[in-house]
Amino acid sequence: MNQTAGSFVRRALGRLRPDPYILALLGMVVLASLLPARGEAAVGLGWATKLAIALLFFLHGAKLSREAVIAGIAHWRLHLTVLASTFVLFPILGLGVMLLPETILPRQLALGVLFLCCLPSTVQSSIAFTAIARGNVAAAVCAASASNLFGIALTPLLAAMLMGTQGGFAPSAVEGVVVQLLAPFVAGQVARPWVGRWVDKHKRLTGLVDRGSILLVVYSAFSEAVVGGLWRKVDLVEIVILLIVCAALLVVVLAVTAYGSRLMGFDKEDEITIVFCGSKKSLASGVPLAGILFPGAAAGVMVLPLMLFHQIQLMACAVIAQRYAARAKAG
Repeated sequence: MNQTAGSFVRRALGRLRPDPYILALLGMVVLASLLPARGEAAVGLGWATKLAIALLFFLHGAKLSREAVIAGIAHWRLHLTVLASTFVLFPILGLGVMLLPETILPRQLALGVLFLCCLPSTVQSSIAFTAIARGNVAAAVCAASASNLFGIALTPLLAAMLMGTQGGFAPSAVEGVVVQLLAPFVAGQVARPWVGRWVDKHKRLTGLVDRGSILLVVYSAFSEAVVGGLWRKVDLVEIVILLIVCAALLVVVLAVTAYGSRLMGFDKEDEITIVFCGSKKSLASGVPLAGILFPGAAAGVMVLPLMLFHQIQLMACAVIAQRYAARAKAG
């Protein structure tokens, strides 16, 4: 009996033990708050992040078989499900947030939440988390990239419809997706006959690049937010309320994408892809789009919900990805 109780206590304590990767993510937030990258350091960090992401996509391209990539492109039901979550479910929930009284959430911050709901999915973190969780990476590359490219047109249109703004296009975003993400992936596919076997033997390297690129994104994004006066724009109470709203928004979307994909008959790998690609919002696309859609003074506050949501989604999805991976390994 004592041995059974002792075993139970050890298992419980093991579950309560902080995950080193989560601690690393929190460490990036604290580091960015205390020592944000500025000036030349921020420029250098930006290039380092881009190179890490490009390397990540090259490795994924070299690792995936041509058959898997073709299957990923042809998986139209999955892509439509991700797009529906990104550009239909999220905006509906954003309109629901607008119904909150201003005494709970100031209108400007509520508009910021609605704006983030109109944005496309992230690309690099969606695919990285899908890879960590052992989901359908080929489909994730296609779904996340398609979401980002369609978002260049859909986000301004949705913002114009729901917020009364006049939208515009950001051609540089297309260039960024193509040059930084798709081109390295295609290069990896081309180089697969020569480097594919080596990549297969060094899977730990791909895992390190997955996690390392996300750490760089967290530090870079939060540094930019801190330098931009994140902690001076709103008071602590408003930040706490906004954090609760953003967390609730993410929980609802995660639940709908997870259970909805199961009801629609997707297998576990596709479910993982839908969950991670359909629940994200892109800070990289959102910040420049906000500068186009809103006046300079309003843009700063408008992207604050996105900055907070971005951090919450990275933290939450890191935990979920680790759990998916643990279940896959146990199975």
